[in-house]
Amino acid sequence: MYKKVLQSLLFVFVLSFFTSCSKVTPPSPSQKVFEKEDLYIMYALRSEEVGRYDIAAKLYEDLYEKAHKKEYFYRELQNLLAARKFDEVVEKCDAVIGESQSVDAQLLRLKIIALVHKKEYLKAKEEALQLIELTKKDEDYLLLADIYVKLKKYEMAVKYLEGAYSKNYDPKILDRISIILFVNLGRQKDAIAQLETHSRMFGCNEYICNRLLSFYSKLGDVEGMLSVYKRIYKQDPREEILEKIIQLYVYKKDYYGLEKFLESNDIENDILLQIYSTTKKYEKASKLAYELYKRTANIEYLAQGALFKYESYKKPPKKVVLSVVEDLKKVVEEEPSALYLNYLGYLLIDHEIDVKKGMEYVKEALKQKPDSAFYLDSLAWGYYKLGKCKEAKKIFNRVVKLEGGDDLEVIRHIKKVNRCLKNEKGRK
Repeated sequence: MYKKVLQSLLFVFVLSFFTSCSKVTPPSPSQKVFEKEDLYIMYALRSEEVGRYDIAAKLYEDLYEKAHKKEYFYRELQNLLAARKFDEVVEKCDAVIGESQSVDAQLLRLKIIALVHKKEYLKAKEEALQLIELTKKDEDYLLLADIYVKLKKYEMAVKYLEGAYSKNYDPKILDRISIILFVNLGRQKDAIAQLETHSRMFGCNEYICNRLLSFYSKLGDVEGMLSVYKRIYKQDPREEILEKIIQLYVYKKDYYGLEKFLESNDIENDILLQIYSTTKKYEKASKLAYELYKRTANIEYLAQGALFKYESYKKPPKKVVLSVVEDLKKVVEEEPSALYLNYLGYLLIDHEIDVKKGMEYVKEALKQKPDSAFYLDSLAWGYYKLGKCKEAKKIFNRVVKLEGGDDLEVIRHIKKVNRCLKNEKGRK
């Protein structure tokens, strides 16, 4: 955490520093004290930008000596920290703190960071205790907690962090508490319980939700992960979050739960359409497919809407059949796939709307897949409907040797053709 504090200190703009605690009124940060002050600042900022923190520190030292602005001194120390000159930071801070009648919180904080880097944790702890008494700032509680973690005093770290958390319920502090509980103290349930309580009371923000996801993932708790992702999605319905939720439902094989989630969130997509199809909820599937067709003009949705509409009836009324036929005619004009050509042809044949036209569609399908048992069945059925049972029988003799030739519908058709042939023979 002290690294984060250091980073935040290093990138504050030069004119936004803390005000001085000196009795003598310092120059205003915006007041130019000597002629080349702006040039020094520009060089110092450029040195920081390219990572030459030692040079930047020297430039700020010169600026402080010439302009006597305390903010330059702070900036010098920050760059010394970045340059890993920790002894020099402690020495300079002690020199100023010793001369001052009041404690400068900024200097004390920088000194503590340097002590932590020097691994002088006991000294850092004493200074940090003084610092939080002075500032009561969240960042300083976090700094103290990190020192206690370094000392392996995890309970003390949690104690101070919980004290700070109780003041304003800062999720950043709770995030740190949960890490110590989960990782260092092995109190996984307590860590999750505190995060979940915060989530219920104040919402599942980025810190809380991400930490919960991390913990649930480590524990292999799919239900927990799903619960968190659903909360995130409610606040921020992004596509990538939805994908995570769908993946978890599929992993659980909880398609009913996924269906209910998608419906409750008004998510009408291909996944829901697939679920309706798999669970044979054809009426819902048909309505959704037609809706998706209206939105996208994708002809595949019109085809699926028509097929599911037909399948949603045990015995579809003539009006429905004609409606499906009209839709499929539009489909095959744009997408003459074997599947749709055969389906359209079979409807025209089976419902005796236009048997010959139906057989034409089926023959087109067979050009694409000449060895399809189902398409050959449709063609043979057309001959049967025309009373040409011998032609139908010839085709069925081929069908029974193909994959799908033992389908119940195919067998039913073969029996009718055999009966037809028997009747013809009897009449002779």
